[in-house]
Amino acid sequence: MTEFVVLIPARLDSSRLPGKALADIHGKPMVVRVAEQAAKSKAARVVVATDHPDIQTACQAHGVEVVMTSNQHESGTTRLAEAANTLKLPQHLIVVNVQGDEPLIDPKLINRTAEVLVENNVQMATAAHELHDFDEFMNPNVVKVILDKNRNAIYFSRAPIPYPRDVMRAEKR
Repeated sequence: MTEFVVLIPARLDSSRLPGKALADIHGKPMVVRVAEQAAKSKAARVVVATDHPDIQTACQAHGVEVVMTSNQHESGTTRLAEAANTLKLPQHLIVVNVQGDEPLIDPKLINRTAEVLVENNVQMATAAHELHDFDEFMNPNVVKVILDKNRNAIYFSRAPIPYPRDVMRAEKR
């Protein structure tokens, strides 16, 4: 397996649950739990990329590598690009984006994502899988993604994609 790095974007100003990255999960902040899961993968390095000193402090207190980024990013992807530049990661290095609110992510999924990146000569990606459950499809806590014909992500949403207008109308009755 080619060497890869896990970068975890984490911000404090979550619109749905402010302070989510620092939410206590059995005595540790969520973002630390995510980093611990990622560290169980075959990643050569796991780094949290954040814009908030409280997240930086929490990570440092638990021995998690952290890099500070701007608070002006509109997406985790641009935050990770800044982090990769700050960390001086080589351009050829594989980077797996693990969301900062996935404390139960399976390390095998991280490894498989890295393998797929190598197989497809892609440098960075976020893991995704097909949804087969209607409740997950409707759940705003589950991020959905639209892929192009080459399996590149072109759109992310917490809302169902496409939005099932007729189903939603029936549920409201």
